[in-house]
Amino acid sequence: MLWNDEFETLPREAIEALQLKRLRQTLERAYAAVPFYRQRFGAAGVSPADLRSLADLRRFPFTLKQDMRDNYPYGLFAVPLDQIVRIHASSGTTGKPTVVGYTRRDIDNWAELMARSFVAAGATRGDVIHNAYGYGLFTGGLGAHYGAERLGASVIPMSGGNTKKQILIMQDFGSSVITCTPSYSLYLAEALAEEGVDIASLKLRIGILGAEPWSESIRREIESKLGIKAIDIYGLSEIMGPGVAIECVEAQQGLHIWEDHFIPEIIDPDSGENLPDGERGELVITTITKEGIPMIRYRTRDITRIIAEPCICGRTHRRLERMSGRSDDMLIIRGVNVFPSQIESVLLTIKGIEPHYQLIVDREDNLDTLEVQVEVTEQTFSDEIKVLQERSDSIRKAIKDLLGITCKVRLVEPKTIARSEGKAQRVIDRRPK
Repeated sequence: MLWNDEFETLPREAIEALQLKRLRQTLERAYAAVPFYRQRFGAAGVSPADLRSLADLRRFPFTLKQDMRDNYPYGLFAVPLDQIVRIHASSGTTGKPTVVGYTRRDIDNWAELMARSFVAAGATRGDVIHNAYGYGLFTGGLGAHYGAERLGASVIPMSGGNTKKQILIMQDFGSSVITCTPSYSLYLAEALAEEGVDIASLKLRIGILGAEPWSESIRREIESKLGIKAIDIYGLSEIMGPGVAIECVEAQQGLHIWEDHFIPEIIDPDSGENLPDGERGELVITTITKEGIPMIRYRTRDITRIIAEPCICGRTHRRLERMSGRSDDMLIIRGVNVFPSQIESVLLTIKGIEPHYQLIVDREDNLDTLEVQVEVTEQTFSDEIKVLQERSDSIRKAIKDLLGITCKVRLVEPKTIARSEGKAQRVIDRRPK
């Protein structure tokens, strides 16, 4: 089943012709309205007039997350603020968020692509969509919400947490589709079992899961424990939010990226050179319909490959292989982007702490956990337990304030954390692959 037959089944030639037309318009708008792009294009010796084919896109410079931080908050906006109807943001390494703005047309396109994604996942207007993505500055909750409404389904704006209430609502309201992170769906399955709820008594049939990496083995476990089809969805706030790409329920083999709105490239993360379809590398995305904050060759840091072979579902948009990792040191913990440098910035503000730490990431009861191990000074280590506890609490609170996640803090004695002559091993990720 398709949401928009015309655009989802466009012949390849028509997709590329539409991309070229929209790309030209995007480059011209970004060059005229955003000083950052005008300066960056000039430094690279290119202008919008140099784009004669899609292959010429590789001549233009990349846009990085750091560029968004450097132009905080509105420096990359391509329209006046009075044309921006929605602002979202995600955390950054310095504590300042990366900010994205949406015009009314951007919101309309987002809702349309999310409706398209819901249908690709097997949802219909007759479904009750239980939306357990977080609402607020995070793009997940509202992105899914507007898409469900565009589809014409009944949407329950649950947001995250409060699992017992989630279960009650699922039972009483007849939730048939759930949107959340993969780890939360597993946690929910365990909570249902603990509450003695028979999965067969629920109406759940589809899970649309994203915001963190997950594997085929996790998919099988989710599908077995919840009795649903588990569908992978991909998005990032810099590009739009959820709905950039999604698996189709017919194949569940790669995520269709909506190429009438986004142009994907795969590059070698070290050289920046483009790689052919089928080779694995870093995903780069250019938006070609966004008005508020167009993104030209944005380096996502996600590792994948493009699957160009036709899909059994009939959609002609190419697919992305499931994300297999990242080309930087970012962690995704319960849907939140976390950089070791963010934790480091907190630790450096706490007295009595040495600049030696490790982040231990694990999974307990199907939820990601973070433990921060940090050395204290000799003097601090000899202090009373009460003083050590206060230091630990200060670190935990500061990390919670900055990132919005709860972690465990363990203070260790001096010279406990292993030293390295090369790059320090800041992260130990024990989560199953």
